[in-house]
Amino acid sequence: MASVAQTIEGMGRRKCRTESPAERNRRVYETQRAARRGPTPEVLFHKYLDNSRIVKADDPVRKREMRTFGSACAVLFVLVMVYVWQHFSAIEAGYKIEAAKQQVGQMQEQNRQLRLQEAQLTDPERIHTMAAQLGLSAPLPGQVVRPDGVNDPNAPVVAQVATH
Repeated sequence: MASVAQTIEGMGRRKCRTESPAERNRRVYETQRAARRGPTPEVLFHKYLDNSRIVKADDPVRKREMRTFGSACAVLFVLVMVYVWQHFSAIEAGYKIEAAKQQVGQMQEQNRQLRLQEAQLTDPERIHTMAAQLGLSAPLPGQVVRPDGVNDPNAPVVAQVATH
């Protein structure tokens, strides 16, 4: 029984347990050789071709087509570049507008703070309190002299030297 190959049916094909890989390869090769067409093997011959003497003929129609195609590609490229430039310019302008809006907001807040500080500093009650702390009092009539020369008519007249 050792000489008889034990076979197993599996996956739709027969496998031989005692057959070595070399025997199997030899059997497959013989099967393929019998299936080949004819006794001649395929042989490739190298043939040297010299194309250095070939001159390409001018084709004016092809030249015109290539110039037209090149011009169309150039125009398309320029249009795409203009679109891209415009797009990025719009984005940059948006960033500048947002920065300006933030700056306006900061300036408005600073203006509000300065107005509040001005209102606190010009409060008459605060000024009166500080004047009292410094020992200042309200001016007496005639003590106020205006630089423009206009005097209060109700103020008492200070003695003046009369010149003729």
